[in-house]
Amino acid sequence: MKVFHLHFGKDGGAEKFFVHLVRALAHQGVEQTAVIRRSRAWRPQIEPYARIIESNFRNLSLDRLTLPIRIRNLAERERPDAIMSWVMRAGRLTPRYRHGLTVSRLGDYPSHLDYFKTTEMLVCNTPDIADHVRRIGWTRGVEVISNFTQTDLVPPVPRKTVDTPDNAPVVMTMGRFVKRKGFDTLIEAVAKLPGVFLWIAGDGAERAALETLVRERDMEGRTRFLGWQADTRPFVAAADVFVMPSTHEPLGNVILEAWAQKRPVVTSRAEGPSWFVKEGENGLFADIGNADQFAGAISRILSDPVLAGDLSEGGHATLMRQFSEEATAAAYIDLFRRRP
Repeated sequence: MKVFHLHFGKDGGAEKFFVHLVRALAHQGVEQTAVIRRSRAWRPQIEPYARIIESNFRNLSLDRLTLPIRIRNLAERERPDAIMSWVMRAGRLTPRYRHGLTVSRLGDYPSHLDYFKTTEMLVCNTPDIADHVRRIGWTRGVEVISNFTQTDLVPPVPRKTVDTPDNAPVVMTMGRFVKRKGFDTLIEAVAKLPGVFLWIAGDGAERAALETLVRERDMEGRTRFLGWQADTRPFVAAADVFVMPSTHEPLGNVILEAWAQKRPVVTSRAEGPSWFVKEGENGLFADIGNADQFAGAISRILSDPVLAGDLSEGGHATLMRQFSEEATAAAYIDLFRRRP
């Protein structure tokens, strides 16, 4: 089986899942070609598993204008079973293709369907996204195939390497520093919890604003900005509580990563987590933007080891039952076999 991927994302949770899926499909014997932006930090992670073609993917550049033609010619010559676009703008570069399936993978809610004129099948990673595309007029194929993450437990990073006392409670979060990730709410929440340290992995446009808020809340001594990490698992494993405070989150892949390390989770009532997190069974909820509720949920977990253990085990069980690599890879391979 052959698959072409068109992926023009940058850095974040969607890119992590892309890396995971490329590796999982390779383990099942799928031959893959990935067209990606130049100089992606995660390129080395897919190099063993896929042929890589780089593109500037800049509007009005010669590279951007000729890319659809090059992809079409390569596909006509090599005849992959599927051409799969990632992130909505890549859908516009998907050529019309008569030898296999054209697929666009959606991890968010599109505002319109113009991106997908040459797409025969939309893969949505939650049922709510699938319902949304049907509501706005999509009449071709729709499949719901969710994300997965690596499930092996890893040793925690020593806290001294992050300038954190061994006996200090640690709250962790991660993602791209954009407003919808809600990291400002989490800073406000942890500021209400004396002695609790906050680790934030990632980077982005909002970094300066977040650093300013940390100073305003007198949190410099117990906040650690970790930057982008090639492997976040040791940091997640070292935390006492993982928090996802997003105002909008179609799925919430970082929750799956926390469950993989058996960490208790607090999440906002965003779209994705509201689908698979069950209050008191595998996580605790807080209302979007409500720092008091986040602080209260974190405090409950830190003060109740039995609750923390129950949430950790419940989350891990949900992960293994609903979001396994084997099931997800098999679902994609089955889809790719459906030739038009």
